[in-house]
Amino acid sequence: MRTRGGVCYPRADVCVEKIVVKRRDLAGDNLTCRKRQRFSPEIAVKSHLFDALPDDLVISILSKLSSTASCPSDFINVLITCKRLNRLALNSLVLSKASPKMFAIKAKNWSESAHRFLKTSADAGNVEACYTLGMIRFYCLQNRGSGASLMAKAAISSHAPALYSLAVIQFNGSGGSKNDKDLRAGVALCARAAFLGHIDALRELGHCLQDGYGVRQNIAEGRRFLVQANARELAVVLSSPAASNISTRSWLTWSPHPIPHPNQRHPTVPGCPLLSDFGCNVPAPEAHPASRFLAEWFDARGGMPGPGLRLCSHVGCGRPETRKHEFRRCSVCGAVNYCSRACQALDWKLRHKAECAPVERWLDEEGDGGDGNGAVDGNDDVNAES
Repeated sequence: MRTRGGVCYPRADVCVEKIVVKRRDLAGDNLTCRKRQRFSPEIAVKSHLFDALPDDLVISILSKLSSTASCPSDFINVLITCKRLNRLALNSLVLSKASPKMFAIKAKNWSESAHRFLKTSADAGNVEACYTLGMIRFYCLQNRGSGASLMAKAAISSHAPALYSLAVIQFNGSGGSKNDKDLRAGVALCARAAFLGHIDALRELGHCLQDGYGVRQNIAEGRRFLVQANARELAVVLSSPAASNISTRSWLTWSPHPIPHPNQRHPTVPGCPLLSDFGCNVPAPEAHPASRFLAEWFDARGGMPGPGLRLCSHVGCGRPETRKHEFRRCSVCGAVNYCSRACQALDWKLRHKAECAPVERWLDEEGDGGDGNGAVDGNDDVNAES
């Protein structure tokens, strides 16, 4: 079989040419002969068998690697191996099949090269890269138009997290003024994401139906969606790899000591963290890499996205306000604020239920109808769950 270079694969019975070098001393006598072996081209080709592999075969192998990568370093190690692997690994077919974990870039490692890699992957049609880069540009780099466009590109491909993120933007009017809110568009996007199995979108849609927020109020239907969200959440946790490390029996019985999330920013407090409607005590679901990036990005900046702006208080979110008083705050204590009803419901079960208490200053502001940094329109407040 001939390779691209026109040479054959080496055979076992190749010949070796021997070159005899004779030297004479000053007296003219012959010295001992030295034999130098020179391998034929067929032997030398053994060290270049990788170069002889067809490009399409190498691309197929790299596509399998990118689709199963568990962290960015799994793929970066290939890029730095040699020039040929670097060139083929950046092929659009390889990048289009990359797994979400391959884009789990830490905020402390953010650089122009990381930005360029995400942009190349997004241009290759990878919806996870579109969503991750869209979130980073919209919230961290404050490039609202480009970020929303990338998330919309992922949403068109039925990417559930992108659909839900666009719904949150529509509910809050993020990147614009309060008049830019479009509740009906938010509900429609939530419904599409919920249809695709997104748990937070299903929970948000249930609360919208219960409260009549952007849709005609239907308490029974909203409650049904919340029950479905809880059931799906439990199924996801039970099927996750972390399930093998924790006794399942402890989940199905109520416990006053919740199982903390490994990335939790807040101290553990007593109370049933999730699925309290069913009396289950399960760990919080793993946050999306894009949400972890946002949380790390703003934590490194003191938890302040800007003057007078706040972060969503739910530990697994990381979304910041794009204008003052954009997020809803707890109507009881006023100490926490949330980008969505889904985040409020999760954080209530996770920690805030044990912390929430009426604050006299907040009650005074409510009585005076003040418009200070902590005051927002009453319709934007989030009622504490009972």
